[in-house]
Formats: sequence, structure tokens, C-alpha cells
Amino acid sequence: MNNTERYSNGEYLKFNPTWSVEDSAWKAEKINQMLTKHDLSPDTICEIGCGAGEILNCLHSKLPKAEFIGYEISEQGFELCKTRQKERLNYKLEDLLADSNTDYYDLLLIIDVVEHVEDYFTFLRKCKKKAKIKLFHIPLDMSVQGVLRTTPILTSRKMVGHLHYFSKETALAALAECGYSIIDYFFTFISIEQKERSYKNMILDIPRKILQPLSQDFTARIFGGSLLVLAE
Repeated sequence: MNNTERYSNGEYLKFNPTWSVEDSAWKAEKINQMLTKHDLSPDTICEIGCGAGEILNCLHSKLPKAEFIGYEISEQGFELCKTRQKERLNYKLEDLLADSNTDYYDLLLIIDVVEHVEDYFTFLRKCKKKAKIKLFHIPLDMSVQGVLRTTPILTSRKMVGHLHYFSKETALAALAECGYSIIDYFFTFISIEQKERSYKNMILDIPRKILQPLSQDFTARIFGGSLLVLAE
């Protein structure tokens, strides 16, 4: 089975019944933070691999003049998307990167997708041709904790289909090698910022919370996190 099949045969849905909808508002806020920082007001916004479509749904109210379109290749994900469709927000059960697709957008969102794609270099090169500006969210699974414990990496591989494991340096290098110019980036730490956390996780997050204000780079290097990258 190739990795794409897990999104169409029900395996991904089995392990992720909510399709990570609970994280979408947080991700949308980070996206809006980057757009606001650079005074960007795109008229057309596309998300590739939009899952249940909730990130675009959350951005819909934050950017009232923009047209949103989400592309999803999973029928299960697309069924969830359809419940969110409304004026200025539409979804397609299609591959944005198919040779027959000539659509082009002001902003392309690639949110937690690159690490799932078997040939991510070809994927990144094709994405580059689909929009003027691109915004990536890339998990930084390659951390000291991840390497020493191994369980987090193996768990993400089995449960959510991560095939590639990035650090800040390798994520930025991959984008540069595919012809992207990096405009800006910042770290995100959902494990620290999530409001609803188990007691066990709250205890484990104490060192993260101590280190993060001192050095986000060092925190990500030790404990992981994600990188939000604005590129063209």
C-alpha cells in the first residue's frame, strides 16, 4: 500500500476520526498572524490537502473579501468538507497538481502536508507553480526528544502517515532546493498552546514552557514543534 491509499481506504479515518478539526482554529490563527504581519490580503486562497476543510472555514470570517477553495483527494475528507461549503468557500474532490489542472491562486496553503507525500520534492516543485505566495506549516519531528525516544516518530508514522521528518534547517533547505525564496518563518508550538491538555501532558510540557520564551529555536531542536514558512 502506498501512503496515498491510507486516505482513501479508510485507514487514516480510523486513526483520526475528527480529521484534526480540533486543531484548525489554532492553525488558522497562526496563518492569519503571518498574513497580518506582512500586510497580505489575497483575493484567492487555496488549500491543498485541506482534510475536513475547517482551516479554510476558520479563515473565512477573518478574511471577509477573499474567495476560498480547498482541494482534497480523500472521499472521506471531502464528505466532511461539504458540510462547511458556503458563499466564498468551496471544495473540490480533485488533485490540484494534476497536469490537466491550470488553476492559479494568490495564496496557496500547504498545511501539514509535505511530510505525508512520498515524493515531496516533485510535490513542492508542482506547488510552486500554483500560486504567487505559498504558506507552509511543517512539523519538526526531527528533534532530540524524537530521536532519543523514537516512539513519537513511529507513532506519527503509523497514526497520521508522516513519512519524512524535518528539522528547521532541513525544512528550509528542501524549500530552497525546490526553488522557493523564503520571505519569513516562525515556530509554532501547539503542545504548549493547546488549552485542553491531560494532566500527564501538562507535566511533560513544563520544560517546553520554560525554554520557549528563552529560545524558540532551541526549544524546537530539543522538543520539536512546527515551522510556519511564507515563501514565493
